Amino acid sequence: MSQVFKALSDPTRRRVLQLLRKGPLSAGEISDQFDVSKPTMSAHFAVLKEADLVHAEKAGKSVIYHLKLSVLEEALLGFVDSFGLGAKAPEPGKESAQ
Repeated sequence: MSQVFKALSDPTRRRVLQLLRKGPLSAGEISDQFDVSKPTMSAHFAVLKEADLVHAEKAGKSVIYHLKLSVLEEALLGFVDSFGLGAKAPEPGKESAQ
């Protein structure tokens, strides 16, 4: 889960994920949306792949990226559960039996 949050900590990577929500895109199509060098974008793609948030597939000379939304959902649910944020609060005046 820490790799997912590392990936999500950067605004460029979050924007890449937002772009991929609309469907698969090539590395070039994604890179064209940012004013950074290709090596910098490659580093961002590597972090996203390491976190298993995207899947890369070769198509000729291009690399096509796909969002793996299920991994993101699992990480966010795990985060919520780790803080007990998904648990229902006890009703006032009713305490759980121990």
